[in-house]
Amino acid sequence: MTAAPMPPPTDVAAFLHRITAEYENLSRQLKLIARHVEAHRDHLGLEGIQDVAAQCGVQPSAVVRFAKHFGFSGFTEMQKLFRQGLSAQIAPSRNYSRRLRDVIESGSGSLSEAEIAHEFLRGSIAGMQELQQALDEEAFSRAVDLMVQADAIWIAGSRRSFPAAVYLDYALQHTDKRIGLVTALGSMHEGQMRSVRPGDVMIAISYAPYAEETVQVAQQAVERGARLIAITDSRMSPLAREATATLLVQDSATFGFRSLTATMGLAQSLFVALAFRLELSYRPTTLAARGGTDPLA
Repeated sequence: MTAAPMPPPTDVAAFLHRITAEYENLSRQLKLIARHVEAHRDHLGLEGIQDVAAQCGVQPSAVVRFAKHFGFSGFTEMQKLFRQGLSAQIAPSRNYSRRLRDVIESGSGSLSEAEIAHEFLRGSIAGMQELQQALDEEAFSRAVDLMVQADAIWIAGSRRSFPAAVYLDYALQHTDKRIGLVTALGSMHEGQMRSVRPGDVMIAISYAPYAEETVQVAQQAVERGARLIAITDSRMSPLAREATATLLVQDSATFGFRSLTATMGLAQSLFVALAFRLELSYRPTTLAARGGTDPLA
């Protein structure tokens, strides 16, 4: 007997969970749509089927097929899940010059410098609030456990993720762990990977469209026996598929430009949680003892 089809999900979280569970078995076209649904869930309720199809590079019939695969009658029923919490942000995947033109043409160019600053700050606050509400506590604890157990912690992050990777390198140097920042400088990252050992931990940070060098380094680390902590934006990202612990971050976009606030907040939280677990004692430097600044400030 043929098994009865599963009913459609009743909320966005359940829908994304099913997409993640079935992702590897989807066709190439349906995988493209799956990634779009997760990445654009905040404003999918505003997009027409033609828009979704065009952004995914597929025909509208493929979008309908995707919806039916998950038990919906069609695109319209699937879209109803996304009617709340709509966001009309400009697509962050557009290049900077195009996004700036979009801002100006939309009338945002008439904002004063202070108003622009306030808009960005509001967006950053919203991103932090979303991270606080959506933080996977089990995955976060698992990530800290992995760092506690590891003798060496490697960090990889390129392009927009590079500042967060550099911060983690700086902060983790204050522990007794061996720390290595893997960069693509001089194409030396492959050579650095030869020092990775079983039991080490790699923290890899990357967001769509995903830095190829970061994905490559993460895969090599896993092949060499290291365990991977992924900081990324999707359960379907190439990093998440290899990770022992995946921490999802959806940094907010203001005028189409993504903030780093939530990513940096998560990076700092990881370090502080690790420091507490290690019972890291505060050892003032000579400067601090003289009334200078905290070396971790």
